[in-house]
Amino acid sequence: MIDEAVSKLVTYALRTGLIQENETVWAVNTILDALKLDSYTDPGKEWEELELAPILEELLDDAHARGVLAENSVVYRDLFDTELMGRLTPRPAQVIETFQSLYREDPKRATDWYYKFSQDTNYIRRDRIARDMQWKVSTEYGELDITINLSKPEKDPKAIAAARNMKSTSYPKCLLCRETEGYAGSVSQPPRGNHRVIPMDLCGETWYFQYSPYVYYNEHCILLNGKHVPMKIERKTFARLLAFVEKLPHYFIGSNADLPIVGGSILSHDHFQGGCYELPMAKAPAEKSISFDGYPQVDAS
Repeated sequence: MIDEAVSKLVTYALRTGLIQENETVWAVNTILDALKLDSYTDPGKEWEELELAPILEELLDDAHARGVLAENSVVYRDLFDTELMGRLTPRPAQVIETFQSLYREDPKRATDWYYKFSQDTNYIRRDRIARDMQWKVSTEYGELDITINLSKPEKDPKAIAAARNMKSTSYPKCLLCRETEGYAGSVSQPPRGNHRVIPMDLCGETWYFQYSPYVYYNEHCILLNGKHVPMKIERKTFARLLAFVEKLPHYFIGSNADLPIVGGSILSHDHFQGGCYELPMAKAPAEKSISFDGYPQVDAS
């Protein structure tokens, strides 16, 4: 049975383009290594439609039964299945090359591919975001979007205790740092072995484009500063935001406030959030038009 699960995972990677046909033997062997298995017999079956989550569940259940996965909780299972998927995820240079090649043809085609890729690698877990609740409500202020995000797993008591006893480390400095790409993770830091980021030049600075693994709306993306610097709203902030939508005109972009009470959850690292979605604010009718002396080309409200 475990041979079938390994075969299914490798077939899934092949069908989604994570690996090529001539990489299947290598893919089987790297998965066997992670699972601490020393033998394999090809089932010789043609698999029909494959869902990733059940395949990983089967592999993790077997790993726990054999003592390879010591703790059978969501935190430890996430660490282990991310390691499995990380072994099948293309290297950063390959991902960047594919994105840039598609971008030269059409920016939307590039983001369509990258978003699907982020799901195919299980960095964005399709089975979990499918549980998120979303609905719209008409109010006196217009249509309101309401979401309840259920895709971020709760930590279990054993993981919390283990994190308390871990030696503190400053690497990566935070969850948004560039250094999280490919990071194995720990009980206190989510695994990112299957995570790949896209470098993006904004106003002569290096920023990185990625998606949020906990999607709140369609193609919920994060743009993070290549340097670990605090959030700061300044003149350059607006130049960066405009530079981003020039590069990806089918996306919106916005910034949290840099204030502790009303700002984002991570104020220690400068970042923006965007996506391919029309927020209620973008659809709201104008209450008052504003003009600026000397700038007749600016239409504000």
